[in-house]
Amino acid sequence: MPQAPKGTRDIIGEDYQAFRYIIDTAERVIGSTGAVHIETPVFEETAVFEKAVGASTDIVRKEMYTFTDRGGRSLTLRPEGTAGIVRAYLENGMKVWPQPVRLYTYGPMFRAENVQRGRYRQFHQIDYEAIGSADPLVDAEAIALLVKILQELGLTGLEVKLGSVGDPEDRKQYNAYLRGLLSPSLERLSKDSKDRLELNPMRILDSKDQKDQVLLKELRARPMLDFLGPEAKRHFEDLQKYLKALGVNFSIDPSIVRGLDYYVRTAFEVHHARIGAQSALCGGGRYDGLAEMLGGAHVPGVGWAFGIERIAIAMEEEGFSPSAEAGPDLLIVPLDEKAREEALALAQQLRPKFRVEFLYTTKSPRKGLEDALKRQATFVAFLGEAERSKGVVTLKHLARGSQEEVYAQELAAKLGARI
Repeated sequence: MPQAPKGTRDIIGEDYQAFRYIIDTAERVIGSTGAVHIETPVFEETAVFEKAVGASTDIVRKEMYTFTDRGGRSLTLRPEGTAGIVRAYLENGMKVWPQPVRLYTYGPMFRAENVQRGRYRQFHQIDYEAIGSADPLVDAEAIALLVKILQELGLTGLEVKLGSVGDPEDRKQYNAYLRGLLSPSLERLSKDSKDRLELNPMRILDSKDQKDQVLLKELRARPMLDFLGPEAKRHFEDLQKYLKALGVNFSIDPSIVRGLDYYVRTAFEVHHARIGAQSALCGGGRYDGLAEMLGGAHVPGVGWAFGIERIAIAMEEEGFSPSAEAGPDLLIVPLDEKAREEALALAQQLRPKFRVEFLYTTKSPRKGLEDALKRQATFVAFLGEAERSKGVVTLKHLARGSQEEVYAQELAAKLGARI
């Protein structure tokens, strides 16, 4: 029997209820800011991610799902959302819109990574981007917005960790410093970090290999914050000032290194201790050079994303239990063959104001009542010859046990008064 591919899953029942609750909450909070929803393709030209995410990242080197289409074009299932949104900003001429343009989306992303709890090869993200302004106030608003969503989802004990990866020149100097520091200990680095040493030494700081982290501690590697130029340092200081004014609690974490090459200046993570050692729930940062990497003019931007599956785990740890999916307002039970068509017509009249189901086969009143109880319906309506002759339906309220005959044309008003 076929099964879902490794690293994917079917989302149904309580999982879907939690999934939907997270999306609805995020949409409500983000929508209150006036941000615009955008849908981008689930696959892009491979170059979009190679240029934006960076050739040295694990995503590009190991995790992307890349294929050649029938026209010989190299396409990739999106491993993250920002690059596609910035591509859409450029392609659709959004630079003439009032800036910054604030966009958000949600949907599936794809990475061929190790499967573990909350991490899948097809996973789902909510993504927010503010494109067209370099003002640190825009960064502060984005971070405050993310924290607000997580709080609205009922999460407590959140910790915002703030860092900066500086400007490109700052990173160039820091990478040179790391190269000089680590090159004498090349043989002690993991295989991946040996490759990164030439391509992008900063990525070694983000290594999950224990021996890499041990070496970094032994060598007492200086943090990126020590290498910030005057402009990046001023931006970082202003951001802290704005976050304090907004009442967002944060701590400075010099070790934060965003995993994608397009980040500059602001980098941040939100942590939640209850989900274990790998407590980072989500993160984001500024990417002022990304539009240029994609062949456009210089357009600054800042954004964040979080994985819905990972947030659901955090909510579960907080004791969140999704409400059971409500049963129908009304179940119509046809008692004879002719009533089957009448049941469909009546259901169509009452939808979508009410959630109405009907049985496709005839049932006795007793069997129909059993079916209504299984479906957790509020009301059950019986249609048969006796009802047809009077132009009524027999309506029963399951919780109260009360029963009455109601004219078909008055049924909507009766249901509206009771529900």
